[in-house]
Amino acid sequence: MRLRDLLDVDELDLQLLVGLDADDGVLDRAIRAVPTIDLADPGRFLTGGELVLTGLAWWREEGDAESFVRVLARAGVAALAAGEVEHGLVPHDLVRACRRHGVPLVAVRPETSFAAITEHVLRRLRGLRRKDVGSLAAVVERHRQLLTDRGAPDSVLELLREILGLDVRVLSPTGRQIAGARPPLHPKTAVALAARYLAARRAGEAAPHRVTIGERLYSLVPVRHTTGPATELGDWLVVMEADTANWPAADVELLDRIVELVADARSAHEGAKEALNDLAGRLLDLLRGGVPPEEIPVRLRNTAQAVVSQQDTWPREQFVVARGEWHGNRPIPAPALRVLLEEALVQPDGPVPVSPQDIAATVDGDRAVLFVLVPPTDALPEPALDCAALQQRLSAALARWLGPTDRVCVGVSSPVEEPGNARRALDEARNALRVAYEGPERVTVRGPDDLTTHILSLLPLIPAEARRAFATRLLGPLRDHDSRHRTDLLATLETFLDCDGSWTACAAQLHLHVNSLRHRIARIEHLTARDLTRLETRLDFLAALRAA
Repeated sequence: MRLRDLLDVDELDLQLLVGLDADDGVLDRAIRAVPTIDLADPGRFLTGGELVLTGLAWWREEGDAESFVRVLARAGVAALAAGEVEHGLVPHDLVRACRRHGVPLVAVRPETSFAAITEHVLRRLRGLRRKDVGSLAAVVERHRQLLTDRGAPDSVLELLREILGLDVRVLSPTGRQIAGARPPLHPKTAVALAARYLAARRAGEAAPHRVTIGERLYSLVPVRHTTGPATELGDWLVVMEADTANWPAADVELLDRIVELVADARSAHEGAKEALNDLAGRLLDLLRGGVPPEEIPVRLRNTAQAVVSQQDTWPREQFVVARGEWHGNRPIPAPALRVLLEEALVQPDGPVPVSPQDIAATVDGDRAVLFVLVPPTDALPEPALDCAALQQRLSAALARWLGPTDRVCVGVSSPVEEPGNARRALDEARNALRVAYEGPERVTVRGPDDLTTHILSLLPLIPAEARRAFATRLLGPLRDHDSRHRTDLLATLETFLDCDGSWTACAAQLHLHVNSLRHRIARIEHLTARDLTRLETRLDFLAALRAA
């Protein structure tokens, strides 16, 4: 399709701002693709011949257009189409830059949507390409083989780009892009699409779902979660900026076949997680039983631990426990929450990188229980999950899915560096979950800092005399021992609690060998008749130290 043909379409009402007086056949440039780009540097997504649609979200002041247009010119795009919604009119800065670099510039009226332009171009391109594609069955079989070989849906999605000229993406229920066209959608757009989908599913609407974000119309086709109970929280979404309701039967059939292939990729993904989730179930059983802490990694080593940690030692990890309620009394199925939390925790490029292979998940009654690897790096020696960021991601994803009396609450433990602290960390996550239930929000995530703050906030409600008596009863034996034997048991206890029960961190801070620290802690437990592996004991000591 030529640029001239597009400008002749009356219903689009496009206005050529730059290129009308050119003598190099600019109006006869062939358009081979129609990407929508609002990045300041679009170069890595261009290969030449594109009609680039932009809403000008990247333009803020005079001079911004120069570098953007220079990149388009070097890539050899067919033309640039700029929307007038963002700034009222196309900025003169952009007009001048296009003239300098010889890039045709088209103004898109506020009344004309990018979706309408895309649909028109793609229908023309489909008519030109169909004769070169071959039979539908042969093409689908070719991509099925690609899927078998690679196990990823990207090769499958390229089929729609080849035949229909559409950028297709696969999103998770939290809006994370799993596969598909680059650049990815703007994060806010992706999250909004996922949230609209969850709301539509809960309302019982039939697929495919038509969703408008800003001026752009998207079609969402679900790829259903195939393990556990039927729930939209585990679905994948095939997303395209087009109205599939108006597609001819042949295109709809092709889309259906593509969705089937993406479902195959989904099944492969779920199969890869089976070993991880088996590990989570085994670890939970060990923590419930009477297995000595030092035997836990030994018991796991011969099962699936190597799949997670790729090593024989205990990996640094955090425990996450979640529970949800519908209408204030009916639990949300734990397997559904497990799938949702697995997805919400994945942040490959986040401050604390977490990949799907870093998460092992299981269920415990009406609760989802997840174990998340947070190994230290040179840049981040003591990484930990960001509870506030996790709450924000979950809140955005569930904003339209949760009703006014529905809730999802999550508790997160401190990082665990030794197996001896695993039971304590699991208890800590469970207690953080209880604190989360006391919050007013529909989605609440609480961690170890919130748990400590909650306990200490209750101290002022206890009479001063009772606080002093509690501290004397709990800490008195340690003070007496320190006084008689010139030891530092009380200071050791305080440092141990400040280090969240980490043997290595506490030993390093006290300049002790780990075995010497273990001896001191054993003496503290003997004198107080308390077990410091229990979360309740640590909270009691923490409260006593603050009250003393």
